[in-house]
Amino acid sequence: MMTFSVAQLEEARCALDAPLYADLAGDAEVSFEFFPPRTEKMEETLWSAIQTLAPLGPRFVSVTYGAGGSTRERTHATVERIARETDIPPAAHLTCVDASKAEIEEIARAYWDAGVKHIVALRGDPPVEGTKFTPHPEGYQGAADLVAGLRKIAPFEISVAAYPEGHPEAVSPEADIDNLKRKLDAGATRAITQFFFSPEAYFRFRDRAAAAGISAPIVPGILPVSNVAQTRKFAAMCGAAIPDWMDRLFEGLDDHPAARQLVAATVAAELCRRLYAGGVRQFHFYTLNRAELSFAICHLLGKRVKKAGALEKAA
Repeated sequence: MMTFSVAQLEEARCALDAPLYADLAGDAEVSFEFFPPRTEKMEETLWSAIQTLAPLGPRFVSVTYGAGGSTRERTHATVERIARETDIPPAAHLTCVDASKAEIEEIARAYWDAGVKHIVALRGDPPVEGTKFTPHPEGYQGAADLVAGLRKIAPFEISVAAYPEGHPEAVSPEADIDNLKRKLDAGATRAITQFFFSPEAYFRFRDRAAAAGISAPIVPGILPVSNVAQTRKFAAMCGAAIPDWMDRLFEGLDDHPAARQLVAATVAAELCRRLYAGGVRQFHFYTLNRAELSFAICHLLGKRVKKAGALEKAA
């Protein structure tokens, strides 16, 4: 059962009675996720997105890590450049897949030496889609084991994944919460959720986590959707539910990209506003290396550009 303070109920009333985004306090904190580019053109797109979002003062930006470590070098190059050329703390994704403990330690120490002090520790997806995860014979058994190992290497800040609608492989919601608690008890700083489209899904999950003794922040992961077909593929991999109304909402917009962007921003912004009304003040955006949607939503949440020179560290 969701529980709200008097202040939160008042905020919820204001969200219903007043213009949704009128005079928000700007007290939300944000972070952004990117994936490592494969080409020079994608590198330009990524860096343009970082330049656009950096002046919002994100708490950190994370860079993903391909299945089986397939983007290891590109991930490292991207986070190292962020550390070198910006004032934004970078976070590197790191998984257990197809890597021994010695290899993980080598990668982690290289990150630390490059100024990357934050790791997003994940079990990881198998290199072949549809197959089951099998630990490396000399590697970590899962994310909780990886977190404990990283803690022994260096005093990293560590984020882990959470699944408001349940991990696809979880035998029960209780088992899923237990696994999250093991990761946090092993030394993780926070959990970042997979994307979801129902605020109730997040609040129910947050309440179950609290009842299980979890006190670490659980940051909602927000995916602004402009391509429903692509999002369905993502959702199938992480157990997220896509409401039928979303398909209907985007019907007829295939040839109208600007309108599709506006609709996508509206849907994601409404979700964020409802989360904000329930007391959420930290948001993590899955940008897909595009800045416009995330920037617009952050602006609606009251975030404003802090300084124009956020990317001038190296100058």
